[in-house]
Amino acid sequence: MKTDINLSEFIGSRTEFKRRFSLWEMYRSFVFLPRAMNKMIGNNKSKLVDTDFIRRLQLAVTESGCPACSYQHTKMALQQGMSGEEISSFLSGGDQFIKPQEAKAIMFAQHFADSRGYPKKYAYNSIVKEYGEKEAHIILSAVQTMIAGNMYGIPYSAFQSRLKGKPYKDSSLFYELGMLVTGVLLLPIAIIHGILRKLVGLSNKRLDKSTIDDG
Repeated sequence: MKTDINLSEFIGSRTEFKRRFSLWEMYRSFVFLPRAMNKMIGNNKSKLVDTDFIRRLQLAVTESGCPACSYQHTKMALQQGMSGEEISSFLSGGDQFIKPQEAKAIMFAQHFADSRGYPKKYAYNSIVKEYGEKEAHIILSAVQTMIAGNMYGIPYSAFQSRLKGKPYKDSSLFYELGMLVTGVLLLPIAIIHGILRKLVGLSNKRLDKSTIDDG
C-alpha cells in the first residue's frame, strides 16, 4: 500500500484559504490543548475509543483546509489501512464511507470545525447521549487537538506555498509570519493558562449554549 505521499502535492493543491483563523482563535485553541492531549494519551492506553475512529474524526476536522495537516493525517491513515477513496471522502466532506455507529461523532467533528472550535452545546449533548460521557469527552479532545494543529498549520501551508512561488490570493506575508512566530511565542503561555484553568476547576469544554444556528 502506498504511504510515501508527497507533501508538495498537498501544499500546492490550494491557492486560497478555505478557512482563515485569527490569532485569538489560535491562542484559545492552545489553551484547551494540554488537557485534550492528556485525554488522548489516556485513550491510547485504555482504548476506550478506537484509534481508527479517532483518525476518521481528525480527518473530518482537517477538511477545514490545512494541506500540511491533511498530509500528516493522510499518511498515518494510509499506514493504518484506510483506503485512498475513504480518506479522500473524509477530506472532501463526503459521507459515503461513514459507518452508521460513527455518524454522529463524524458530524460533530465537522460541526466543530465549522463552528471554529465553539460547537453548540446541544450538538455535544447529542454525542454524550449516543456514546456516553467518557467517550464523548475523548471525541471532543480529539477534535480540539486537531483544530489547534489546523489553526497553526493553515498559515504554515500558506507560507510554504508562498516560498514555492504560489502565494494564496487572500493571504499576506505579514499574516503568515505573524501567526507562525506569535503562535510559537504564545504556546507556552497558553499551556500555562490551560493548566491554571484545570487547577481552579474550569471545564475543558467550550460550548455555545444558544439554540439558534447561524446562517
